Amino acid sequence: MMAKNVLIVVDMQNDFIDGALGSKEAVTIVEKVAEKVKAAEAENTLVLFTRDTHGEDYMTTEEGKNLPVPHCIEHTEGWQISEKITCPQKSRSFDKLTFGSMELGNFLKELDFTPERVELVGLCTDICVLSNAVIAKAALPNAHILVDAACCAGVTPKSHDTALAAMKAIQVEVVNQGSEPWRQAHV
Repeated sequence: MMAKNVLIVVDMQNDFIDGALGSKEAVTIVEKVAEKVKAAEAENTLVLFTRDTHGEDYMTTEEGKNLPVPHCIEHTEGWQISEKITCPQKSRSFDKLTFGSMELGNFLKELDFTPERVELVGLCTDICVLSNAVIAKAALPNAHILVDAACCAGVTPKSHDTALAAMKAIQVEVVNQGSEPWRQAHV
């Protein structure tokens, strides 16, 4: 059976969860993202992963100059997708040198089917999830694109909310806003 939907799992890497750039908010979404990936696999949804990927020269890059915290250095433990998230056998990964993946956008544009739904989850809402949502929307202007806020965490709760508002403005549907597990833990 051909996939009708796409799930994009953005940067669920150790360094963004509990490593160099980790946060308590990121830790709280891991189980929900893992459940979403399992459900997607059971529904024959095409699952795509992005992986922030930097080299040993990170500190000399434009990003490194603006965010001087080495992270997601290729082939390190911090670069790996969390072991709590099982990557389906038919999934595909896109290593990206910056926030959004043009390779992912080109892949979506060249699919041999038009997805009924493209859903994004992951880290960080306000940087890489936002960037990849914009790319997905540009690649598939007539696809229904949505972000599950309960499976995302931003650098801060405020920047998470700001990014969700920006995605709504470009006609990306935001679901489960207000039910984020990290928000519930702080009530």
